[in-house]
Amino acid sequence: MYQAHWGLQGRPFDSGLESSFYYPSNLHEAALLKLHYAIETRRSVAVLCGEPGLGKSMLLDAVFSQLPEFVAPTVRVVYPAMPPDQLLRYIARQIAPHEGSDTFGGIGQSIETIERLLRHNVGDKQHSVIAIDEAHLLESFGSLEPLRLLLNLATELTEAESAMTLVLSGSPTLLSHLARHTALEDRIAVRCVLERFGREETEAYIRHRLRTAGWNKPLMFDEEAVNLIQDLTLGAPRRINRLCDLALMVAYAQDKSKIDGQTIETANAELTSRSAAA
Repeated sequence: MYQAHWGLQGRPFDSGLESSFYYPSNLHEAALLKLHYAIETRRSVAVLCGEPGLGKSMLLDAVFSQLPEFVAPTVRVVYPAMPPDQLLRYIARQIAPHEGSDTFGGIGQSIETIERLLRHNVGDKQHSVIAIDEAHLLESFGSLEPLRLLLNLATELTEAESAMTLVLSGSPTLLSHLARHTALEDRIAVRCVLERFGREETEAYIRHRLRTAGWNKPLMFDEEAVNLIQDLTLGAPRRINRLCDLALMVAYAQDKSKIDGQTIETANAELTSRSAAA
């Protein structure tokens, strides 16, 4: 609605555009490199942690979009809140979609299906990746131990490497859960922890998103606006997106050519009232 007013090609802070609007902050780039290292060197486990809204899913999208050809098949479990048998069945169905439905009966059949695929992969020098979002939920369903056993299987199929990499992405509580599973924690090759943006990173993030949407002029958010955005969002990208998107709309409705502190306060008050109503 406001794109024409600002001369934009799209909504720069739309959360649905995360993968194409990926912002390469130092922390995100370091995590991206670590995850690629773990996968491309065929390590067993990689862990990505961070509070909600810091870009974990976006980062995994970036990783999956850049995988080399020898990495296949890949599985993405976006919500693992299920018993171990259902989780393994889901993974087996995703990793071997052309298998008959009777192949996915119980845990044993699911493991046999996964083992068959991994064994075939080893022969073809392929490598599989299973990434689990919201992995901090696994502990409540007793699924970390079955995943460790699955990793044992993947390791036994090769002499020095793993036949698959398990990428666990979740909130910081995931680290404490893994600490209680020593045998699984010992397999972790890389740990990546995302943190909130500082003030300069927040401004750079806003500028990047706008440029990606076609803005090639000086930043329309003035210094006071950026300072308020930092204070109100605490540097969390998802919160920055929500606030900036609404600020663009508010400024458009008021026919402004610049976004100042008052605009940000108005947008934040609107967001706060929505949260209270919900």
